[in-house]
Amino acid sequence: MLARRTAIQRVRHWAPVFKVLALLWLVLAAFMLVPWLVLLVEGDVDAMAFGMSILIMIGSSAAILLSTLRVEVSFKPWQMFVLTSLSWVSISGFASLPLVLGATQLSFSNAVFESVSGITTTGSTILSNIDDLSDGLKLWRGLMQWLGGVGIIVMGIAILPFLKVGGMRLFHTESSDWSDKVMPRTGGIAKATLVIYCGMTLTAVASYWLGGMAPLDAIVHAMTSVATGGFANSDASFGAYADRPHLMWMGSLFMLGGALPFVIYIRVLRGARMALWQDQQVRGLLGLLAMVILMLTAWRIWQGRDAFEALTQVTFNVVSVVTTTGYAADDYAAWGSLSAVAFFYLSFIGGCSGSTSGGMKVFRFQVASILLRNQLRFLVHANGVFSARYNGHPLTDDVTRGVIAFSFFFFLTIAGLALGLSLLGLDLVTALSGAVTAVANVGPGLGEIIGPAGNFGPLPDAAKWLLCIGMLMGRLEILTVLVLFTPMFWRK
Repeated sequence: MLARRTAIQRVRHWAPVFKVLALLWLVLAAFMLVPWLVLLVEGDVDAMAFGMSILIMIGSSAAILLSTLRVEVSFKPWQMFVLTSLSWVSISGFASLPLVLGATQLSFSNAVFESVSGITTTGSTILSNIDDLSDGLKLWRGLMQWLGGVGIIVMGIAILPFLKVGGMRLFHTESSDWSDKVMPRTGGIAKATLVIYCGMTLTAVASYWLGGMAPLDAIVHAMTSVATGGFANSDASFGAYADRPHLMWMGSLFMLGGALPFVIYIRVLRGARMALWQDQQVRGLLGLLAMVILMLTAWRIWQGRDAFEALTQVTFNVVSVVTTTGYAADDYAAWGSLSAVAFFYLSFIGGCSGSTSGGMKVFRFQVASILLRNQLRFLVHANGVFSARYNGHPLTDDVTRGVIAFSFFFFLTIAGLALGLSLLGLDLVTALSGAVTAVANVGPGLGEIIGPAGNFGPLPDAAKWLLCIGMLMGRLEILTVLVLFTPMFWRK
């Protein structure tokens, strides 16, 4: 009797998690209708794959929703950890179905890699001859990243601060009274975020289209620019528009827009017009970009390049890497050793917290510099009292612990992943840059295989699965995943 009661309690604990997962799968199925309809109109054979995928998702969702009709959606912290990880894993799996079943006949490993890269907005691809893909598949690649982008924002400003992951508590506002009522607060944040996100995307679509892109290209590039994802409709990536510098400047602007905190956009719309510039994170990101762009532009001019061409190429590629978008407009690895090392370092950084960007995030570097400065002061004045503040607020112990723990596990994950890739026979540059680009969700790596001019298709399947794990862990801020593997978590 006791065992039966325990089993029933476990089912009740898991029921809200699967109910929300089922709803997310329905949302994914609804968006999948768009490329399906495009393929039907064009009479493309890929329509069958999308139709089957939609039916599989609807059937799976319906089965769960019917069995959880009377379940109230209310979460405790441990359930949010589980839901966050399962949602990204399951959505990535379902998103790969059209690629597995489609006319492209991708292997299961390749299809999952492409979908994980899309949903996590990493931008790494195994595909070649992208120009020849059906319009529906091109649109689906853009939609995957667009959906992943808005999911990342909501997770970054509504969920992770509550879970105290990686120092995100720093952005937990006084109005965010969570307790055990997660969904109402998430819904309010999601609504405001979605309005801004859609507005930015529509603005990007109009700008690209008026700038000379074909309608489908404008739509896909708008979605992947704002989502800082990096999927493009050509093997040349954004380099297909290298002869139209105005499009590259537009791309730089929209990538940067996606890398800024969306919660600050909300404040701007509510009347705080200087909120963006007053934010320490935003000023840090803009200052870093300006410094690196000026340095590398001077380097390219010294190499004999035209000043405006150099500024355009450097700005686009630097913004693409720092914001973890992953577009490539030129093979920057061929610009010389200084550029190669600089872009490798830039791969770690990322944009702002509460944006669509991946990476370490600017605020963690800023917090680390504050802690380092105070530590140096303590060495000189052992009895001194030095305050540690960020954005006008004191740095609490849980924030500093989170930043230090995340930073340690971030680099440990990269080291472990690089070691695993090297054991599979990959060379040092490919293994190390591949690990960094996966965990930081950047996109292209370095070297002849996975560099800006290549793709991840030639890698062995085992390497692709390792990189999928790296992409998911990086997107979920690592600690969200690692905590699931601790015995203490499951004894709660």
